This record gives sequence, structure tokens and C-alpha cells, in this order.
Amino acid sequence: MARYLVRRLAYMVPTLILISIVSFVIIQLPPGDYLSTVVARLSAQGQSVDQAQLEALRDRYGLGDPAVVQYFKWISNIVLHWDFGQSFEWNRPVAELLARRLPVTIALSVITLFVTWIIAFPVGVYSAVRQYSAGDYVVTTLAFLGLATPNFLIALVLLYLGQQAFGVTLTGLFSPEFADSGWNLGKILDLAAHLWVPVVVLGTAGTAGLIRILRANLLDELRKPYVVAARARGVPERTLLLRYPLRVALNPFISTIGWVLPALVSSEVIVSQVLSLPTTGPLLLGALRSQDMYLAGAIVLMVSVLTVIGTLVSDIALAWLDPRVRMGQR
Repeated sequence: MARYLVRRLAYMVPTLILISIVSFVIIQLPPGDYLSTVVARLSAQGQSVDQAQLEALRDRYGLGDPAVVQYFKWISNIVLHWDFGQSFEWNRPVAELLARRLPVTIALSVITLFVTWIIAFPVGVYSAVRQYSAGDYVVTTLAFLGLATPNFLIALVLLYLGQQAFGVTLTGLFSPEFADSGWNLGKILDLAAHLWVPVVVLGTAGTAGLIRILRANLLDELRKPYVVAARARGVPERTLLLRYPLRVALNPFISTIGWVLPALVSSEVIVSQVLSLPTTGPLLLGALRSQDMYLAGAIVLMVSVLTVIGTLVSDIALAWLDPRVRMGQR
């Protein structure tokens, strides 16, 4: 197990290097830079632009350097000094902006992930064990609806129902009176009252997908000869289900950590815009619009790092759950 973990950690280093290169290249693909966006915005408003001031800003931020030089400055500052650069639009360090938004994003994603598992696990098992029952048809229908409905549409429906039916505003994570106050019991309860909305919105598609995955894999295992033979020997149905087929069927369920976690972070871009959440979603959208490359690159890099970390966690969980994974490394 230790060798397996060391090998997986060693694979992460070149992967993260390639991810940082690709992230920076993607941010550089649109024509122009942040100052070009500023010039276009000012020109649209009929204001003149001082070329000398633009050149001074270009030299200050290093926008006149080749892309390769900009990348090495950016990545070396991150690795050596944990400095993600300066946000052009906000005129503040990127690390300061991320320190405010990223913890909320990660906390929201992790809570949504656990809620997704708590719901998907028993429902998926029930749907497989009770195949073609009325409950199975209901679960299957709801799962397909969850997969087909965009998250932002669910958010808009909940906002409309909350306003029209109950007269409450479901945007944000705190009420106005608690937004700037210190942490206390009232603020925690207020957070819990607002948190269920983004959790439901973000977790709908993931829950539906995991239910379908677990149901399909468990049905496949229940039809295999070893299950039929164990049932013929009189092994109790509950023992038979929990000891063998369910453990094997959980493999794809566990392996989805690698894509569910970053998918939650990336899918919250539009949802956060609709629900006015203080997460990295609106920050990333604004950075891409204004070509704020250091801010956008840092957020894209963080989402990619979450993908790698999620994959590592899923690999470790699979190695712990399935002896075949551990034995395959010997």
C-alpha cells in the first residue's frame, strides 16, 4: 500500500506541471490582454486612452513579455513564494481574493458531495434490489429528470417558488444582518437556512448520475454465477448482498470522486451567479471576461489541482476497498 501511494504521488508532479502549462496557454489564447479589454471598454464609453499610461501598465504587469517568460514568472512565484500574481481588475493580490472565496467553494462542494453520497447510496441499492418495482420506476424517472435538467434552471425555479410561495429570498449564504457579523450561533443557523439551496441545486445531477451508476453495477453483479451459487447454498439475502456484490459494485461509485469534486466546483460558476454566492464561480467568470489572466489562471489551476487530488483520494479508497487493486501492485 505504501509503494502504491508513493507511486501515485510521484505521478502527480508531472501531471500538475502539464496542467499549469495548459491552464496558462488557455488563458493566453484570446487575442489581446487585459489592457486591450480596458481600451475597448473606455472607447465604447467615448473616453480617450493615454498610450503612455498603457505602456507603463504593460511594463508594470509584464504583459509585454513573451508568453513563455510570463508563464515562468507566474509559476515560479507560485512555487517559491505562493504568490499567484496581481489581479488587474481588482488591483489586489490573487492570493487574497482566493483566500476569501476558495474556502467557501471547497466547503460547499464537499458538503454537496457527502449529501450526494448519503442520498445516492441507499436509493441506488434499493433501485437495484427492487428492479422493475414501482419504487424503481419512480427513482429512475427522477434520476433521468435530474440528469436532464440544468442546475441553473433548478436554481431559478427554487428562487421563484421561494419568492412567490413563501416570500423569502434564497440568494446568498447569509441574510443581510449576518453578512458582516462575527461567527455566532445565529449566523451558523442562518447559514444552515441558506445552505440547502445551493446543495440541492449542485447535488441534483451528481446524485442522479451516482444512482444510475450504482444501480447498473449492482444489477450486473447480482446476475453473476457466484451470487447465484451463494444464493443456492442458502446464504441469507442481506449477507449475500452486503458481503460480495455491493463491495464490487462500489468500485465505480468510489472512483467518481475524481470527477465529481471538480465538477461541483466548475458547475457552480453559473449557479453562483444566479444565487449570488460568494464563491470562485463569479470571480472566474469576471476574470475570463476581462482577460484578467493571473486571476483566471489561478482559479483554473486550483480546479485542476482538485481534480488530481480527487483522483488520488479515489485511488486510495479503491485500494482500501478492493484487494485486487492492492494485489495488482505487487
